[in-house]
Amino acid sequence: MAQQQEQGFTVWLTGMLGAGKTTLAEYIAARLRQVGRKVEVLDEDDVGEALWGEVEGGNKEERVLITRRLGAVADLLTRNGVCTLVACTSPYKAVRDENRRLIARYVEVYIDCPTEDLIKRDTTGKYKKAMNNEIPDFVGITSPYEPPPDNMVEVKIKSNEERVEDGALRVFQALLDLTYMNAEELKVITGTRMKANPKARKVKLGKPAKAPKAAVKKPGKKKK
Repeated sequence: MAQQQEQGFTVWLTGMLGAGKTTLAEYIAARLRQVGRKVEVLDEDDVGEALWGEVEGGNKEERVLITRRLGAVADLLTRNGVCTLVACTSPYKAVRDENRRLIARYVEVYIDCPTEDLIKRDTTGKYKKAMNNEIPDFVGITSPYEPPPDNMVEVKIKSNEERVEDGALRVFQALLDLTYMNAEELKVITGTRMKANPKARKVKLGKPAKAPKAAVKKPGKKKK
């Protein structure tokens, strides 16, 4: 168990504002600490405000940069044996795929919730402001969110239907299936003996398309 505990991993939680990313990340982090794991939670709002300032809406370029920066930090922590939980809207699939290629031990969790429910549960007033065009480029209202296809994500959680505990249990199952955690650790966390699913497979991406090489003209012989 000690050798496995020295290996980190990243659980990347994506979803719209208010879907429950931070709540689930904190819940899982607390359980990982029960078994002596080194844990860090990278919350987009908390870490982002400290490192590059608060972004209420953020245009596409800014959100791409935030997702890449968090991916780079998560990769560094993972390579140093830290269980890293990233709570980040990360609305663009292409950039999430970049992080999947970058981070060796990576689990993507999509927290899905209907927009109408997100508006009802919103205590920040940001959805209302976005609907009144007071916040430009607000993800899910005035800017798109690209949900991951079901076959391109390890775990999909419907936070309007599932309890935090139930969603966390499915994340732990994925970690067990991928051998990022073992049954002994999860018995301490859940109180039950969980079995790995031998048919479970890590999502694999194809190689990114290479940009075509520009034609290089060979220099001709100079006339004397």
